[in-house]
Amino acid sequence: MATKKVLYNEENIKSLDWKQHIRLRPGMYIGKTGDGAAHDDGIYILIKEIIDNSIDEFVMGNGTEIHIEINEREITVRDFGRGIPLGKVFDCVAKPNTGAKYDSEAFKKSVGLNGIGTKAVNALSVEFKVQSIREKKTKIIEFSCGELVKDHKVKESKEKEGTIITFTPDDDIFHNFHYRNNYIEKMLWNYAYLNTGLTLVFNGNRIFSENGLLDLLNNNIGGAETFYPIIHLRGDDIEVAMTHGNSYGEEYYSFVNGQFTPQGGNHQQAFREAIVKTIKDFYKKDFDPADIRSAIIAAVSVKIMEPVFESQTKTKLGSTHMSPDGLTIRQFMNDFIGRELDNYLHKHPDTAEQLKVRIMASERERKDLAGIKKLARERAKKAAVHNKKLRDCRIHLTDKNTDKVNSTLFITEGDSASGSITKARDVNTQAVFSLKGKPLNTYGLTKKIVYENEEFNLLQHALDIEDGIESLRYNNIVIATDADVDGMHIRLLMITFFLQFFPDVVKGGHLYILQTPLFRVRNKKETFYCYDDMERQKAIHKLGKTAEITRFKGLGEISPDEFRQFINKDIRLEQVEISKDGVIKQLLEFYMGKNTPERQEFIINNLKIEVDLLEGEAVA
Repeated sequence: MATKKVLYNEENIKSLDWKQHIRLRPGMYIGKTGDGAAHDDGIYILIKEIIDNSIDEFVMGNGTEIHIEINEREITVRDFGRGIPLGKVFDCVAKPNTGAKYDSEAFKKSVGLNGIGTKAVNALSVEFKVQSIREKKTKIIEFSCGELVKDHKVKESKEKEGTIITFTPDDDIFHNFHYRNNYIEKMLWNYAYLNTGLTLVFNGNRIFSENGLLDLLNNNIGGAETFYPIIHLRGDDIEVAMTHGNSYGEEYYSFVNGQFTPQGGNHQQAFREAIVKTIKDFYKKDFDPADIRSAIIAAVSVKIMEPVFESQTKTKLGSTHMSPDGLTIRQFMNDFIGRELDNYLHKHPDTAEQLKVRIMASERERKDLAGIKKLARERAKKAAVHNKKLRDCRIHLTDKNTDKVNSTLFITEGDSASGSITKARDVNTQAVFSLKGKPLNTYGLTKKIVYENEEFNLLQHALDIEDGIESLRYNNIVIATDADVDGMHIRLLMITFFLQFFPDVVKGGHLYILQTPLFRVRNKKETFYCYDDMERQKAIHKLGKTAEITRFKGLGEISPDEFRQFINKDIRLEQVEISKDGVIKQLLEFYMGKNTPERQEFIINNLKIEVDLLEGEAVA
């Protein structure tokens, strides 16, 4: 069959202005255009872009407070810096590639560098208002979707100097979005840890840190067991806090110029190398790097000139030097860690001894696992040729493809559910791993079980996380189980597996639960998919009592055509998060431990009986 020719001439070549381009390709500027269910959705990047400018003012010594208010969908950020020069207010928010950050003398180690962040917020907001108060005068300009609505004249003002920006994201781009305050609070706490002396006020609540990264680790570790007190080191343009815990994997909180870099980058890699070299030199022993870094919990913050990030959302540092003509980040990190950590360990022999004990414990476990790991790798290598459990995708997180952030692995229960997802998935970015039933409860077991259990070993191999999450192949790991008791149990078992052996996957924000509809309500004209009883009642009210209602009891009951919309554009994901109160060990011990009588009593005392109106049956 002949291919239809498509005309290609001068009329096909179009030039978009900055507003149109941002709105047409928002992902280039603010990442995902999700509804706010994920911590890295674009609506949070919008807030961050505005706050970053206020942080830069604080870093330059102007203003010690930033106020953030959220009123439903409207956000207001108010700082007490110098205020935008009144004659340049319009340019700073509505002319791309315009800003003070190109002048390295004014903003030497700034967060925002490209002069595009605030403009992106303006273009992607249905309402955007900027007000600058400076030298007892004020200027206000209003926009909608980047277009000028009203340019107010300069007036006298008695308010404190600073900048106030109020905006409402456009629902046409961020469909049915809603803010989760816990995501915003976590972001604000990171700002506080990295800017001691700064107070952030979020909806009336004050966020303040006195001890920087030391506070960050203390608050995130909570009651978790550590082998020695947190080591806290500070120097020019660098701050480090580190300890070793009692779990597997490596856990890092890395920052550049106050910007959280969840995907790390050259500064984090340089830190990992410097830690290994310094500890080897201190103990005069050729420890394996994996033994030194096993169970490490660390935070590292550096300030560099003109940093280069891999994208506008600044999640990974690409720079190799501290400044265009200065030391490499690797040299700088080796010098600082080699000097300061060595000095600290000499001054604190008890900590040095406890650190050595932890490293040697990791060494013993690694050697005990050596034989089993070899057999497991051989088995996984054979399975990789024709792995019936994994239906892989084409694009992975380790690729250089711009779509790699969408790379997803669905972990499903049984062949029925995996069949529906496999037929409906996007083969470019979505892979499927099928469990054969309920996996083993891994709580209290050692990592030996990961290699002895074929299913866990194949999953580990599919994710490529044996030596850490640097090589993680999927940005999103989604547990997709039925919305029944068995499905909930499988969710718990899989979450336990990750928390027990790969907690950095969870702490890195990669683990999710897939939300699928419980009901389908339809008539001949319209169909609604409902995720809870409230949505079902609304659909019935809209379509009338004669509407046909279907209760989905398993993923296998949903046809591939229907499933396609639930795992693509309109996907609903609930992120698995670890709270900072440090009770995860106690929770796992209670719900997944061997205290069956205690759990049974808890279930009996908290059992609720509800009537399923659809089935007309009483259910627990």
